[in-house]
Amino acid sequence: MAINETVKYGIIGVGMMGREHLINLHHLRTQGVVVVCIADPHLPSPQLALELAQSFDWPLKVFSGHQELLDSGLCDVVVVSSPNMTHYQILMDILNHPKPHHVLVEKPLCTTVADCRKVVNAARKRPDMLVQVGLEYRYIPPVAKLIEIVKGGTLGQVKMVAIREHRFPFLIKVNNWNRFNSNTGGTLVEKCCHFFDLMRLFAGANPVRMMASGAMDVNHKDEIYDGKVPDIIDNAYVIVEFDNGARGMLDLCMFAEGSKNEQEISVVGHTGKGEAFVPESTVRFGSRMEGRDGVRTLKAENRLIKYEGLHHGSSYLEHLNFLSAIRVKGAKTPAVDLNDGLISVAMGVAAQLSIQKGRFVNIEEVLDEHNC
Repeated sequence: MAINETVKYGIIGVGMMGREHLINLHHLRTQGVVVVCIADPHLPSPQLALELAQSFDWPLKVFSGHQELLDSGLCDVVVVSSPNMTHYQILMDILNHPKPHHVLVEKPLCTTVADCRKVVNAARKRPDMLVQVGLEYRYIPPVAKLIEIVKGGTLGQVKMVAIREHRFPFLIKVNNWNRFNSNTGGTLVEKCCHFFDLMRLFAGANPVRMMASGAMDVNHKDEIYDGKVPDIIDNAYVIVEFDNGARGMLDLCMFAEGSKNEQEISVVGHTGKGEAFVPESTVRFGSRMEGRDGVRTLKAENRLIKYEGLHHGSSYLEHLNFLSAIRVKGAKTPAVDLNDGLISVAMGVAAQLSIQKGRFVNIEEVLDEHNC
């Protein structure tokens, strides 16, 4: 695709996250981006998206289903931001469609490892399409800076990665779909695939086994939908062992509104330690040799960000990166590929299974390691 050619986007699922993508893409209009169509069967969502698009002076064609959007031939790129449990069928329909569409799919890739595997296999047959998974936390400025520090070797060989997310409860979504494991894959898939992806990135390794403890202790216990009480956990500790000997630890609490930072990430190598704080947007790092007095503190910023949005500008950078990959197709692959999406889901599934079984779970139990 030529650098100066207009790239036409369609968005499948225009609830809260779909409209967030619409706004981000509007901020990329100077890069030759335009959203031309949307699809969503829940009438209030496209109505809100239409109002947004009208304020941007972007006329949108609205479809009730994704198949009609694909058949229209109006767009080159599709953003899939529909509920988790719909990703598999939508992705398979996109990958099996005669017209090639590049795809940015929101995390998690799918809600089960088996469905992720089928999508990966289907995508192998479509070399004319790029598929990127929306694990955009990699682009949050302090996280990106810490990744740069770790990959630069400043901390030595990574031995431990600890990620704490202390935050507010799950937001209300269309038809309350995110209140149930059967729709989301479970909290450790839905929410924490981001953090498992980051752990792999920092450790430079793949997971071997996981141990988790978690429960639904505070949130959603007094909620009832269609006669059913939600079953999503709201807190957990997860331990991850990697194939290079590194270890990871996740500390999740979703009733911790009284936190200064929503995310705190610590990476310790054999020669130093680095930390990232979100939304404070600071990074600290130091060496064992220099000790406490040698710790440096940096304010992490990225001047490319034109829209902060819901995720500290990371969604904007994600779109910028994916657009670049589309325009130089063949020379560049998506930064977050389908294998990254699959393994992040497998880690979440293994952690959920560990809570259920009360024991360590080998990744082999949920993932065919020979195909990774």
